[in-house]
Amino acid sequence: MRKLCLLAALISPLACAQVVSVETNSLMRLPNTASTLQLERLEVADYGTLLIPSNVTEVTVGELHLGRDARIAIVPSEQALELKVSRAALSEGSQITARGAPGTYLKAARSGRNLNLQIKTLNAPQLLVDARGGAGAPGFVGLDGANGQAPGCTWGQAGRGADGSDGSDGQPGAPGALVKLAVPRDYPAEQIKVQVAGGAGGLAGPGGKPGAGGKAKGCFIYTTDGGKGGKPGTDGQPGPAGAAGSVVVQRL
Repeated sequence: MRKLCLLAALISPLACAQVVSVETNSLMRLPNTASTLQLERLEVADYGTLLIPSNVTEVTVGELHLGRDARIAIVPSEQALELKVSRAALSEGSQITARGAPGTYLKAARSGRNLNLQIKTLNAPQLLVDARGGAGAPGFVGLDGANGQAPGCTWGQAGRGADGSDGSDGQPGAPGALVKLAVPRDYPAEQIKVQVAGGAGGLAGPGGKPGAGGKAKGCFIYTTDGGKGGKPGTDGQPGPAGAAGSVVVQRL
């Protein structure tokens, strides 16, 4: 039944399944052809991970069970995700992550994905949600200076080494997400742990190394003075951290 319902996701914008199970120490990715999914039961065994694609915007679950250190990992997206659960049993160390992606030299860091999480009945030692922003990309490394031209043994002047170029600044971290929680009225507030800090700024790009001054080579009796070395490039500045997100907790 699970395979049949997941197959339905390939041909319908609204997919349903009786039971979706992720085995221990394994990863399963939900279909990315349906924006809305309805599951009667979702089980993620110990140390397993369920991946929710970026184009999925709403998931409704009748019964959710997360094993020890299991997780639901939500891919970054500009669209918020609605996750509605009727009954949830979460084991120690399990969590829901909606973290942003770190930046690269080609792409900026991505913010944590905004999440609206509703759980009507909750049995868990802790409710852990991680929706921090992605870290900024590091700055570019400065180019090394070229070595100076070598003189002759009795003639010519040694060339000065070229200066290294400056490193560039690190890129800014991405913002944390906006997380809205709706949980049972009797669930203890101290057991709710939500992280929405902005991503760390990218590391500064180091300056380039200086070029060495030119020196005469293969001289036995006479030799000219060597040239002066260049100056190292200046390191860039670390990028700024991303802005923190926000958390709103509503009691059911």
